[in-house]
Amino acid sequence: MSYKSDIEIAQSCEIRDIREIAAAAGIGGQYLELHGSSKAKVDGALLRDMAGKPDGKLILVTAITPTPAGEGKTTTTIGLADGLRRLGKKPVVALREPSLGPVFGVKGGAAGGGYAQVVPMEDINLHFTGDFHAVGAANNLLAAMLDNHIFHGNALDIDARRITWRRAVDMNDRQLRGIVCGLGGRANGSPREDGFDITVASEIMAVLCLSEGIEDLKARLARIIVGYSRGGAPVTAGQLKAQGAMAALLRDALKPNLVQTLEGAPALVHGGPFANIAHGCNSVAATRMALKLGDYAVTEAGFGADLGAEKFLDIKCRMAGLEPSAAVIVATVRALKHHGGAAKADLGAESLPALEKGLPNLIRHAENMSEVFGLPAVVAVNRFPTDTEAEIGLIEERCGELGVKAVLSDVWARGGEGGTALAQEVVRLCEGKSRLRFAYPLDAPIEEKLAAIVKRVYRGDGVALADAAKKQAAQLEALGFGGLPICMAKTQYSFSDDAALLGAPRGFTVAVRGLRVSAGAGFIVALTGDIMTMPGLPKSPSAERIDVDASGRISGLF
Repeated sequence: MSYKSDIEIAQSCEIRDIREIAAAAGIGGQYLELHGSSKAKVDGALLRDMAGKPDGKLILVTAITPTPAGEGKTTTTIGLADGLRRLGKKPVVALREPSLGPVFGVKGGAAGGGYAQVVPMEDINLHFTGDFHAVGAANNLLAAMLDNHIFHGNALDIDARRITWRRAVDMNDRQLRGIVCGLGGRANGSPREDGFDITVASEIMAVLCLSEGIEDLKARLARIIVGYSRGGAPVTAGQLKAQGAMAALLRDALKPNLVQTLEGAPALVHGGPFANIAHGCNSVAATRMALKLGDYAVTEAGFGADLGAEKFLDIKCRMAGLEPSAAVIVATVRALKHHGGAAKADLGAESLPALEKGLPNLIRHAENMSEVFGLPAVVAVNRFPTDTEAEIGLIEERCGELGVKAVLSDVWARGGEGGTALAQEVVRLCEGKSRLRFAYPLDAPIEEKLAAIVKRVYRGDGVALADAAKKQAAQLEALGFGGLPICMAKTQYSFSDDAALLGAPRGFTVAVRGLRVSAGAGFIVALTGDIMTMPGLPKSPSAERIDVDASGRISGLF
């Protein structure tokens, strides 16, 4: 059997005119801003005009703890939507946009795979409609205005040693993690240490994704803290009078992007904060739009359920008043065997002992969805050709003992047809009742909220704050930020803060080395382990294999 890459499959399909997709979804032409014939922005006025329409069911797709073997969360999300269409339902997909850093680095894109993709995949994975460039420009405008304020007299008495706002670029570039700027004499500014974050780690990306409209966007931007005065008072973007110009740069980026699945389902792809650094969900605007347009809104949250799903529920749903009707937990036999200690080279061979040892990772995520957060859940087993009936049967048996059904998903190879069984179980779950619960109360002290996440979601023994983090917690509570939710910045490869602890570890303590407030986004970031806000490229980056021919056809994009 000949093998086609994801990009070859995407390029061989017939992409329908985006106006047809919009019309079928109920989006009038007056709301569309076309970017060619295959993608469009949707004006936020659509949400206002549909305010009286009841919402559809919200489906959250999450996954087990990621491994090098891959899980296929986005692929499953898209295939589930196509499966729902085959059942006669009206689904709308809501996804994040890919960052250029992983696209050119090691992880790959975020447009799905095989016969469960959103298209045009090249555009989505590269510049798309320019949203990330707008976020980077707004981020760097604020940085420029901050340094310009200091250069022209520093009326706000900003302490250059306590500047917290960094510059941003949407590329993995370790060389920019720490820089010295302002060299070359007084005309070039004051010398100081600075650095770059990847754009998806910028607070402005989180602000964009949580904003409900232009006015809310400007209010959130104004609240961003860029540093502290010599007297210890926070200095905000509003005090620098930067929010209006930043919002002007973000005006069009605030509008969700409409594309389509390979089978013609509408997909809103918008925003892209990382889940191990930020809150890891697509925009509130896109999710709300999907709920109004479809009877099922199928969305995903980044990395494993301990990161993306926890933040989706404790941050995004709490802020926006959203409540999922069901959760889908994506797993693969290969990944679970990796959690059970099998070497990457041996993952294609049957090994029930390794699978048995790795299954607690899946069970813990499933328990969290149902018992901690109160959501009906189904396990989607993303099928690989090397999976054996005995291995699949073992997963079904262990999930059944928990009261959660495990359903085979074959969407990579068969598209929506391979997702109908999963779609049927999701429809069944949505007929029942869900009652969303949160991992912690907002009014708890910061350290108690951190401990609740570690104990209830990660199943660790507790949290240990470094002296600097304890001091920061006290300062944040004194400044009135104690009631904000927590955004844990930790490794995606383990429930713990140690990437080497696979499976379902116990007996560990999560060390928090620092706390910082994202006052515009509305959460407190807890820094654990060696998590970085600017990744680096691998020894052999994907960029080495990407090319474009004389006709403009791109190759090597996965």
